[in-house]
Amino acid sequence: MRIAVFGAGGVGGYLGGRLARAGHAVVFVARGPHLDAIRRDGLRVESPAGDFVVRPAEATDDPEAAGRVDAVLVCVKAWQVREASRSMLPMLGSKSIVVPFQNGVEAAGQLAEATGSDRVLPGLCRILSQVAAPGMIRHAGVPPSVEFGEADNRRTARAGGLLAAFRDAAGVTASIPEDIEAAVWEKFLFIAPFAGVGALSGGPAGVVRDHPETRDLLRRAMEEVLDLARARRVHLGPGAVGRALALVDSLPVHATSSMQRDLMAGRPSELEYLTGAVVRLARESGVASPTNDRIYRALLPLEERARNGAPR
Repeated sequence: MRIAVFGAGGVGGYLGGRLARAGHAVVFVARGPHLDAIRRDGLRVESPAGDFVVRPAEATDDPEAAGRVDAVLVCVKAWQVREASRSMLPMLGSKSIVVPFQNGVEAAGQLAEATGSDRVLPGLCRILSQVAAPGMIRHAGVPPSVEFGEADNRRTARAGGLLAAFRDAAGVTASIPEDIEAAVWEKFLFIAPFAGVGALSGGPAGVVRDHPETRDLLRRAMEEVLDLARARRVHLGPGAVGRALALVDSLPVHATSSMQRDLMAGRPSELEYLTGAVVRLARESGVASPTNDRIYRALLPLEERARNGAPR
């Protein structure tokens, strides 16, 4: 397959690197020093599953120059999806598919507005990784996995083709769940509270899960997301909160979310698409979310300061 990775950061760099190493034609859409380093030295990946280098690596900051592709993996931050959805149009042919791997539950809908709902296969990714230096991706933990599928859960050849491509790639587990919407929301139930409580406390996973007060805060935030999912008729099944807490318990002691790292560094974050989305969607659905509301209100000044460029 010819695959475009739109956003070659921690998620896109790792996934695209694995696909390229498996022999697929991957073009990375990146920018700045990261793009320069990939063009010059290739894409380097450090991972417990094995280090490797993709060299040469095809990379560009011009989606039109990339040409038509079979699939676009959208790996930008959640707040960059709308802009990316417009920029990727020159890469899309009549049979191209678009798969979002953002945190949150709104990316697929935003992409559909620009590219057409028939092209979008909702998806999710689980991984702890980041850009360690220009041209270098560091996978720090969590066995990398992706899930995606048709919005109506039909089994199609195009979804199967992308699944086969991922299964060619060592170091990534791929699957098509029975209910992709439920799978996306189950990740949301984990990541939004974990990111919010982590950013609020300033502590990594080991602190958040072991301190009774922060663990209770985490559990209550998760229960509110579960209530929200039910109100929106998303069926997560029994034990969803327990599974999310177990996932937090399985993380490396020093693990943090990208939202937490961004807020701590004074960068714009995904606050509005994680905790903020819980609060906003709960309000729309007539569901109470007092815990997430408090977390959001406490973090909002940091987000506004980052976006307005005010000194820390």
